[in-house]
Amino acid sequence: MALCKPRVVGLIVFTAVIGMFLSTPEGVDIFLLITATAGIGLAATSAAALNHVIDSRADALMERTRNRPLPQGGLSRRHALFFAVAMGVVAMYILVAFVNTLTAALTFASLIGYAVIYTMYLKHATPQNIVIGGAAGAAPPVLGWSAVTGTVDPHALLLFLIIFVWTPPHFWALAIYRREDYAKALIPMLPITHGVTYTRQQILFYSIILVIATILPYLTYMSGLIYLVGAVLLNIILLFYVVRMQFNHSDELAMTVFRYSIVYLTLLFCFFFADHYWSDLSFFILNTG
Repeated sequence: MALCKPRVVGLIVFTAVIGMFLSTPEGVDIFLLITATAGIGLAATSAAALNHVIDSRADALMERTRNRPLPQGGLSRRHALFFAVAMGVVAMYILVAFVNTLTAALTFASLIGYAVIYTMYLKHATPQNIVIGGAAGAAPPVLGWSAVTGTVDPHALLLFLIIFVWTPPHFWALAIYRREDYAKALIPMLPITHGVTYTRQQILFYSIILVIATILPYLTYMSGLIYLVGAVLLNIILLFYVVRMQFNHSDELAMTVFRYSIVYLTLLFCFFFADHYWSDLSFFILNTG
């Protein structure tokens, strides 16, 4: 379970499932929902385990990660690698056999993008690692959408854009809090290479772009007022914290921003779902009452 990074994978699967439901005005076929969720979830599990294998030496140097299974010796790298490959193979089989080849191809590309391109190269090559590598983490809603429709719709790319822009402030807030850890592991995160003040400014910059990105679904008629009201409320809170970071330089506030960013993304996609199925939800509530 520790190799699987269940909290991270849970958020990935959640956004993929919301992408499935947003792709159609009707409900999603239950068999397709189960198989697509299983395939995407197992692929995310494979990527997480590969991340453990590739980063095992760096993890041993960092307080945040030194209790993971490989640094602690609970598993060997060979066993973890076998588990990761097995999960990846099963994931691809499920997606090809029971979903569609487009979703399988996109999922495989995301897995390679995160586990190989980001973890093996970008993470150690540039302070823009999380910006470029964020594309892999932003893919799940597109995977969910393509699982149902067999296409990549522009609205699915809006969901991709939101997570892509959300990723840098999310991780840079954590990097500020854990900058000494990253320095020990020689990972060139932005607070180390450009300083904490510059990183806070970049978090504000990307947060403003995120606010704009989250309004686009309403402006393009993808979502309605329920989503818009929810997004505006979430953005007000986000900007409150991020602007406050520019004056309050405590590491605890940076960690608060990191934690809130997870709540932010989760609730934002909940608002997507509620807005999309509002008439059905209200009918169900009224009749249940």
